[in-house]
Amino acid sequence: MLLPILGSISVGLAIFALAFFGSGYFAGGVDYIESDFRDKLKRLRIHATRLRTYLLAWAWFVLAVFACMTVFLGIPVIAVAVCVLLVCLPWYMVRRMAEKRKIKIEDQMADAMVSLASAIKAGLSLAQALDILAEQAPPPICQEFQQIVGEYQLGKPLEQCLSEAKERLRSENFALFAAAMEASRQSGGRLNETVDRIANSVRELQRLERKIISETAQARASAFYMAMAPGVILVLYYFVVDPKATEQLFVTFAGQMILSAALLLNVVAYLWARKILSADI
Repeated sequence: MLLPILGSISVGLAIFALAFFGSGYFAGGVDYIESDFRDKLKRLRIHATRLRTYLLAWAWFVLAVFACMTVFLGIPVIAVAVCVLLVCLPWYMVRRMAEKRKIKIEDQMADAMVSLASAIKAGLSLAQALDILAEQAPPPICQEFQQIVGEYQLGKPLEQCLSEAKERLRSENFALFAAAMEASRQSGGRLNETVDRIANSVRELQRLERKIISETAQARASAFYMAMAPGVILVLYYFVVDPKATEQLFVTFAGQMILSAALLLNVVAYLWARKILSADI
């Protein structure tokens, strides 16, 4: 009875000391994370007005999980590993969503550039051609063209609209597209021919990327199954093969260290494998 009470008091004192002496570092860390989240949410066109409140609530939730796992379950080392994963999970999910939207926009850029070149060849001005793309292009790329056209109609220079869109999207295909339009407006060249050539180049890059994706599909599936295999094996050993020996991984300090290291290394290995197998040309 005395040990749980002493453990609760120790955890409470540790949290109080961390909050008192590390408040400055904590605030700086929250500012950096908030800035990074706002950048990714801006690319997703999500307006999070109370983002800092959500981040602080998530931080307190992670601390509560750590305290519960330490005091009531007696597994402080595993609690640290779980909290590290909980801290990284929202950032990873938002980053993946932003990356998927970026990939979808890059896939739509070639068709958008062909439509733009056709509109200019038909005698429309660049502003009129962009307006047609904003209305007829599929989402999510139509949202970007709508913002460009809207800002241009409000009086902002087209070069500035394209530059801000390029910074917002961080897409190589859109950067080529914006550079072609800026160069054409400055030099007076034939924009439709330039955009046609860039569209052909983008389509060739997309063909190579799809080929890489198809050839690495089996390797990506293998990486996923290998990441899931340790958890399945651990469950089988705990319930079927050798429950008593497997229990030592959870009740002893050395076992918790081994289990936490295995968990973190498994996650890192899976993310590393996805990075290696990504079709980034």
